[in-house]
Amino acid sequence: MSGDGQGRNHWFDDEAGPVVRPYAMTRGRTTSAAQHRLDLIAVVVAEPDTGDPESDPTLSPEHVEIVGLCRDTPQSVAELAAELDLPIGVVRVLIGDLVHAELVHVNRPVPPAELPDESILRDVINGLRAL
Repeated sequence: MSGDGQGRNHWFDDEAGPVVRPYAMTRGRTTSAAQHRLDLIAVVVAEPDTGDPESDPTLSPEHVEIVGLCRDTPQSVAELAAELDLPIGVVRVLIGDLVHAELVHVNRPVPPAELPDESILRDVINGLRAL
């Protein structure tokens, strides 16, 4: 390391302050133990009867912020990533941690293969119109 202070400047942004790399927030993990497939449109909902997440020393400020955002209004994974200004992969790991801690649950969208066929829906509409 050179003596010109380059090391400190490498980890400090004058406008934002100290820079934390995304892998540091997830402790190097790319998945969590409880992580399921989290689509961008999966909706994260805070559990109603949970305690204060700020009192849990194992949770990061980002974990606490996710729970807070979801308490106000259920949020999609994409909305949380945008609100927190974090990569989607990091947000998925953090949400997986919160699911494991039972602070949030995830409502997944219905897979397209399980949606009713369009022709069936048209037949139902036509049947209703005939009434």
